[in-house]
Amino acid sequence: MANLVTSLCCVVLAAVVVAYAQRRSQLVARNQYERMGSDVTMQCGSLDNEASVSWKVNGTDVKAQHRLAGPRLILTEVDLGHNGLYSCFQNPNGERRDTILLHIGIPPREPTVTCRSNTYPRGFYCSWHQLHSTYIPTAFEVDVQHNQRSLEVQKDSVHKNRCHVRFPEVFSSFPYYVNVTAVNALGKAFTIISFEESSIVKPDPPERVTATPIRDNPRRLEVTWYSPSTWPDIDSFPLKYFLRYRPLIREQWQHVELSDSTFHTITDAYAGKEYIIQVAAKDTEIGTWSDWSVAVHATPWIVNPVPSTPTTEVDFVPETRTSPIPSSKAPQKAEPPVGRAARLLTFVSPLLLGMLLLFV
Repeated sequence: MANLVTSLCCVVLAAVVVAYAQRRSQLVARNQYERMGSDVTMQCGSLDNEASVSWKVNGTDVKAQHRLAGPRLILTEVDLGHNGLYSCFQNPNGERRDTILLHIGIPPREPTVTCRSNTYPRGFYCSWHQLHSTYIPTAFEVDVQHNQRSLEVQKDSVHKNRCHVRFPEVFSSFPYYVNVTAVNALGKAFTIISFEESSIVKPDPPERVTATPIRDNPRRLEVTWYSPSTWPDIDSFPLKYFLRYRPLIREQWQHVELSDSTFHTITDAYAGKEYIIQVAAKDTEIGTWSDWSVAVHATPWIVNPVPSTPTTEVDFVPETRTSPIPSSKAPQKAEPPVGRAARLLTFVSPLLLGMLLLFV
């Protein structure tokens, strides 16, 4: 009896699991990828051709141009506006039977691939990108060949479209072949490039560039810099440098090519003019020049004018004051008063002169 009960329980449990799995399959959306511009057919689960269904997209009725064919929804000339979550419901009870997440995109095209060694002779890196978006997830497969054998490829932890490869040997005469294949749900495309070791060597720009005015030298600037920190062996593989500078008031650059020195004195600067300065680096024997360093600005030493020294003796210059012109309403200045003795002399003088003439 106990065995019979156990068997019945197992049968019931199995039926419940099957029912749950079927129900779960109806609820979990499945992905469907289609090419842009094509006509798309979506099938409502495993229903037969006689089934009657209705469709919704993102919870609302399908408004895009379409037609129904039994359990199938057919969309015409799809574009990115057709992306969405489509659900189908069996009539007449409206039970949901399938859910489809529609993705519209295009197949990948041949990727653009470039390789460069900024850590010579340690290794090189390759990067790639699509010139046009595919609108759907696209992965890249990379294969590097040298002297008829595959090299280990390490994906970059920061840049998703970059990988790193170590040089198996230095000064090799065998070319390298790099194959990058773009793959998505709608197709694949690949690009193969080949190069020699010496052609991809390109250092990073010099670092910590500084320009300092030289005291009492109004036409000189002292420029210093450091070799790029990514260059692993500056002693065995020295770099040479290229300096360019110009005043901000002019567009034409002046150039100086240097050996392995990491400083230079500009001797022909315009006095008092602000300058912009950059430096590039290159392996002394192979490869190409780096990009220019971050621009720095500096102005040569400005000599302050000597102030004039005051004299010890100062000539006295009498101050001249100018009285303001009185207005027509201002009172006029009175005449100075005349003394009493002066008035008496003025009266007596004619009398004395007359008496003197009578006696004569």
